[in-house]
Amino acid sequence: MGGRHRSDELEDGYASHQEPPRRRRGGRGQVLVPLAGSVALAVLLGVAAFVIINRDRGCAGERVALRVTASPDIQPAVSRIAERFNKAGHDVDGGCADVTVAEGVPATVASGLAGGKAAAMDVWIPDSGLWVTNLRAKHPQAPAAGASVAHSPIVMVASGSVVPNLKKSFGEASWSGMINAANVANVEGPGRKVRVLAPDPSFNAAGLGALLAASGVARASGAGQAQLVGALKTLSGSAVRDQDALLSSLGVKGTRAPLGIASEQGVWAFNTTKKPEVPAVPLYPAEGTLNLDYPMVITTEDATVRKAAEAFQKEFGTEAARKTLHDLGFRTPDGKGGAAVADGGFQAKAPKTLRTPDAKTVARMSQSWSRLNLGTRLLALLDVSGTMALPVPGTGSDRMRVISKIAMEGMRLFPAKSEIGVWEYSTHLTAQGVDYRRTVPVGPLTENINGVLRKDLLAQKLATIQAKPTGDTGLNDTLKAAYGQMTKEYQGDKINTVLILTDGAGNDDPEGISNEEILQYLKKTYNPEKPVSILLIAFGPDAAKGKKQMDALAKSTGGEAFIARDILQVRKFFLEGMERRLCAPNC
Repeated sequence: MGGRHRSDELEDGYASHQEPPRRRRGGRGQVLVPLAGSVALAVLLGVAAFVIINRDRGCAGERVALRVTASPDIQPAVSRIAERFNKAGHDVDGGCADVTVAEGVPATVASGLAGGKAAAMDVWIPDSGLWVTNLRAKHPQAPAAGASVAHSPIVMVASGSVVPNLKKSFGEASWSGMINAANVANVEGPGRKVRVLAPDPSFNAAGLGALLAASGVARASGAGQAQLVGALKTLSGSAVRDQDALLSSLGVKGTRAPLGIASEQGVWAFNTTKKPEVPAVPLYPAEGTLNLDYPMVITTEDATVRKAAEAFQKEFGTEAARKTLHDLGFRTPDGKGGAAVADGGFQAKAPKTLRTPDAKTVARMSQSWSRLNLGTRLLALLDVSGTMALPVPGTGSDRMRVISKIAMEGMRLFPAKSEIGVWEYSTHLTAQGVDYRRTVPVGPLTENINGVLRKDLLAQKLATIQAKPTGDTGLNDTLKAAYGQMTKEYQGDKINTVLILTDGAGNDDPEGISNEEILQYLKKTYNPEKPVSILLIAFGPDAAKGKKQMDALAKSTGGEAFIARDILQVRKFFLEGMERRLCAPNC
């Protein structure tokens, strides 16, 4: 048969055995049929494209997800490297590795791992292996640090505008110089012209690394522990959590030139992103330094995901990855840096690397910082007995004035968050049989008392306090009352101390409790789980006579007794008392 095609044949060649339906206006059939065909075609094309693309990338099959959490400073670099890694395609057990990168503050991630609340991650790249060392010291089952993917030396840093003057007063950048400048007891040292700032080592690896480097240098040079404690105490009062905030503060003018601690890459990033009017300049310590080493820590227990992690780790050895790190201010683990660390005061050659401290040293430093950084709750007992009115030869002053100056000098060492109070003591001071006066109750230095800050009120009272000419030394009754109150009001987040300032005459109140009775009371009351220690400082020719009893009082509570020859010694005594925080209650 010739002629036209039959109208009742469909496009696929099969005949229709029914009358074709009447065409409907505005009906949906005409739209849906071709649309369904289009969707099916798109799906088929998409699947085909996925297979072709992944075949070209070198892998096919299901996605093998690898979740990476990186320190915020290196996260942009890791993300760029991951993007290239994903595009290249990496077959892992028949699947295709796919890396996603999130940022995580190392201190927060480490805390989560320690508490069994790890972030949703398979790989962790902290800024330093110190976090891993500290973590594994307490939790040996925690994952170990793998190879480093980048380095950044820990450096000192200053605003370019103060570097010339800084070098005149501070000399060559060095860890020993930093300790001297920061030592609170070195009143005539470089600290008069230099103010040292450090990132809080509890939250910042550069801060912890700097303390470890400085401590190692100090011990190697034979410097005393008290000198290091003096520096740590100063730094604890000025430590900041945020490295950028520290770097920004370097440009603030003051009477002392600010000298900070940061990572080399942190200095580069600050200059590049913040673009300060006067760039920050890295200063490389003469003795050498420690590095932020950015280890890769594989946390997953899945065998396939672990293989993906190992493949990604190898990616950091490629030239493309090395260039990315160099371009963002990092050095590769071999110490080499790119153009980013070749000018603007940056040192092209990697600085000398100090030996990495072992786990015990890292844990000890972290513990020392935590203890020294505890708040202070202190009650000072000030002797106002008759002998305090006696003159001090060669000074034109009496013992009372000297002891008051000792108290004021010592209290300058305590930060504003401290809680301090003062009692005076003699005999029958406020009533018959009551040997003490609560001159200023214990409380925060910044607290307002009748319109006056406690800090200022203490200074006023100490400057005007007078000895009671006819008074004896009612120390034992006063100490019992004070020690009982401080024990009752013990605060676990603070170092609780009773400070006795006297001319050393001991207790000469015949109506009060005896020396044996006060010792028995202290030994019975002292609780090593809630320690309240006694720090005793005596000044004057009579001090040596009572030294035996003073030692007994102090040591019954894990404290210390000292005899001062001059006022400036007091800073040393207070520091030695602070040093005992590091070993308490087993000193």
